[in-house]
Amino acid sequence: MAQLYFYYSAMNAGKSTSLLQSSYNYIERGMNTKVFTAQLDNRFSVGKVTSRIGIESDAILFDENSDLFQQTNEMLTNEQIHCILIDEAQFLSKRQVIQLTEIVDKLSIPVLAYGIRTDFLGETFTGSACLLAWADKLVELKTVCHCGRKANFIIRFDEAGKAVTQGEQVQIGGNDVYESVCRQHFKALVWNKK
Repeated sequence: MAQLYFYYSAMNAGKSTSLLQSSYNYIERGMNTKVFTAQLDNRFSVGKVTSRIGIESDAILFDENSDLFQQTNEMLTNEQIHCILIDEAQFLSKRQVIQLTEIVDKLSIPVLAYGIRTDFLGETFTGSACLLAWADKLVELKTVCHCGRKANFIIRFDEAGKAVTQGEQVQIGGNDVYESVCRQHFKALVWNKK
């Protein structure tokens, strides 16, 4: 029975690596996958999911206007699809998360979505909030803070190395702009609470 999975974490927990490994596992068994990624994130290259450890895969781009159910249904006229994998799932809209449930419920195709749970202010991304509510299975991928505790928050830094405490929710960047930290360090740096 197909299900919707949401794999979530802070940055640098290996979400893209896990997605690529899952896709590879299907392909190795003679099955067909489709990988989607957000058009917003073009840090490495457009139309690719790239892991920091150097592996990558071609991907179909989605933006706020993409109808993931319709795209998947149209692809089924030419080929069988055994799994849909979504990278940067935090950028999905509520409508698109519902479309993912339709892929699972009507087309019987498992969907594995990977994304960041919260932004640099500790607020949930729309796509992540909807996936937390609608996914059949929730899986936390873990990474560590510089202090050794579990990192479950992200801090955005400005050019001077200070924690940013306001601004637009989305700013594409990697380790040059963001750091994953534990709740204690998040509160100390972003909320100024010791």
